[in-house]
Amino acid sequence: MRGSHVCSLVSSLVFLWLGVAAAQKASSWKTLSVRSYAMHVYKANGQLTISGNAPAIIAKGGFSGIFPDSSEFAYQFALIASSPDTILYCDVRLTKDGLGICLPDIKMDNCTNIPDFYQQGRKSYLVNGVSTAGWFSVDYNGTELGQVSLKQSIFSRSPRFDPSFFPILAVEDIASKFKPPGMWLNVQHDSFYSQFNLSMSNYILSVSKRVIVDYISSPEVSFLTKVSGKLSNNTRLVFRFLDESTIEPSTKQTYGSMLKNFTFVKTFASGIIVPKKYIWPVSPDNYLEPHTSVVDDAHKAGLEIYAADFANDFMFSYNHSYDPLAEYLSFIDNGCFTNLKKRKTDHGKPLIISHNGASGDYPACTDLAYQKAVDDGADVIDCPVQLTKDGIPICMSSINLMDDTTVAKSQFASQTAVIKDIESVLGVFTFNLTWDDIVKNLRPKISTPFSSFKLDRNPRYRNAGNFMRLSDFLDFTKDKDLSGIMISVEHAAFVAEELGFDMVDSVIKTLDAAGYSNQTAQKVMIQSSNSSVLVKFKQQTKYDLVYMINEEVKDAAPSSLAAIKKFADAVSVEGNSIFPENRHFTTYQTNLVESLQNAGLPVYVYTLMNEFASQPYDFFSDATAQINAYVQVNTCMHMGNNTPSFMAPARPGDLLQIISKPAQPPAMSPMPLLTGSDVAEPPLPPARTAQAPSLASRMQAHAAIVVTLAMLLACHPLV
Repeated sequence: MRGSHVCSLVSSLVFLWLGVAAAQKASSWKTLSVRSYAMHVYKANGQLTISGNAPAIIAKGGFSGIFPDSSEFAYQFALIASSPDTILYCDVRLTKDGLGICLPDIKMDNCTNIPDFYQQGRKSYLVNGVSTAGWFSVDYNGTELGQVSLKQSIFSRSPRFDPSFFPILAVEDIASKFKPPGMWLNVQHDSFYSQFNLSMSNYILSVSKRVIVDYISSPEVSFLTKVSGKLSNNTRLVFRFLDESTIEPSTKQTYGSMLKNFTFVKTFASGIIVPKKYIWPVSPDNYLEPHTSVVDDAHKAGLEIYAADFANDFMFSYNHSYDPLAEYLSFIDNGCFTNLKKRKTDHGKPLIISHNGASGDYPACTDLAYQKAVDDGADVIDCPVQLTKDGIPICMSSINLMDDTTVAKSQFASQTAVIKDIESVLGVFTFNLTWDDIVKNLRPKISTPFSSFKLDRNPRYRNAGNFMRLSDFLDFTKDKDLSGIMISVEHAAFVAEELGFDMVDSVIKTLDAAGYSNQTAQKVMIQSSNSSVLVKFKQQTKYDLVYMINEEVKDAAPSSLAAIKKFADAVSVEGNSIFPENRHFTTYQTNLVESLQNAGLPVYVYTLMNEFASQPYDFFSDATAQINAYVQVNTCMHMGNNTPSFMAPARPGDLLQIISKPAQPPAMSPMPLLTGSDVAEPPLPPARTAQAPSLASRMQAHAAIVVTLAMLLACHPLV
């Protein structure tokens, strides 16, 4: 297994099982102030509760990361895919005839398709003193809303379920349809409804006689004061804090100032719910600051405390490397999860191989990236070898320096060219510059593969770290707690023919000089997508050889298996070759892994990343769920046949089948079969002799032609 964020991989050997922990003793959980939190585990928005007990799970709007918030599918799936004691959360709104319904927003136009039915229904009302335009539930009775369907309201989440009909649910529907182990009603904008002769407090008092309500929350002091003492003793009242600068409508104080008066809050509530940043503040540039005393302060006042705003596809602190589990563990932890992060683990179950070091935290292939990978628990760290102009093998994620260095802003930017044998985009390549050129004039640059989603990586360290030669990398790894190293070799034929360097020979000599040919403490893995490279290594060394299948295939023909076994010890494959994707949904599981393993070839999958945009929807924007689909291990619980269904790996294709036919993505083209001819290659060519024209001279001639043409065009402009 390979990943760009090694930190997540080490902590990801277990599915998000925090709900199961409710069965464990509270003493096994360690949190801020040695107290436990509750959390919503998956992609939907969620809460954390701090009660001294093991975590409980509160599903805000159900499983709203996949299905429309507050829909039947969302609530139903939350109970299936989460802990059996999950509490269902409903944002209560009132209709014109006083019916209480569950909607995530007071305005209906973003979370339902109501504009399709009532085109002229847009109104403007005062909401907490602010003029707000949209469609509102107070303008329609329950019957009129019967034809309206809920839809996904967050644009980063799939809209493909929206064409299905998701009726708006009443509070009573939640209780009768799903019979949840607990129900949480959130009430907001009480004064808004009074403008229409509707009383939210009367509704809550009435519905609580027909439905067991475990929690009622509100950001309005006046509402909680009205219902306090009139509900069952088993119903907890929770005061909801909004942003610190927002003014609470009845006291006219900011929520930030009310943090200093928990004694007053205790007079009308038994607990508080706060944005998670109240506990772990973040700096203006989105890094964690020291945690506050709000947890201790609340407990000293006799208040339970809940934390809100958890979602896998929302921006959270860069300290967590886009790993939601890492964020959860900053609020809640126990021995099981803590041990996953410790070194001295059993290497190889499964094998964790870095991708250019911890390249999600630091620029790829730098000393900082490699050290972070080791600290995070990688079993194997990798060096993709490129050659410089003076023939020095270096660790660089791409042969094109434009990808991961600042060469575009350097004096070498004028050397850009397209080399079709390598790639079809402009580049300045490692072989254009000497090692001194690189280390003295360029800086590393962290990769940002999902910049279109504004998912930057660790910007404080955007250009941090030092470049490393292969020899530096080998010196670094010698005394580290690693089971091995992986060296990737690509473009060897091109380098031999065009540059006159033998990459295989360069790597072997560097390994020999570092003593790796005479040691057994760390195994050496050589990876390439070129069989000719591995054949040559097999002829000259005894290193472990890994064949990279760098195309999407559904299976391997017997001829390809036989060919691979002649030169490779293992195979690495793309994730899409195991779980093919169609519009970000998995479709099925191929037979590729089974075929390779039956042929005696271990299989590695690449590349796994934390950013939610990198994962199919089936994995709930959760790197942990994705890992669980590949390795399927129960590191923490060892529950065997008693493993709950929600801990089972996601089944590929299940979500796709739920999408209604009109919204189904177009069928995929059949994936090819890997054949023997795909694997076979001619032997590597010998390194070019000094007499042959070099690539550099041809590139210079090409540049001269371009300059001449440019001058001619300047003298004779086209008309």
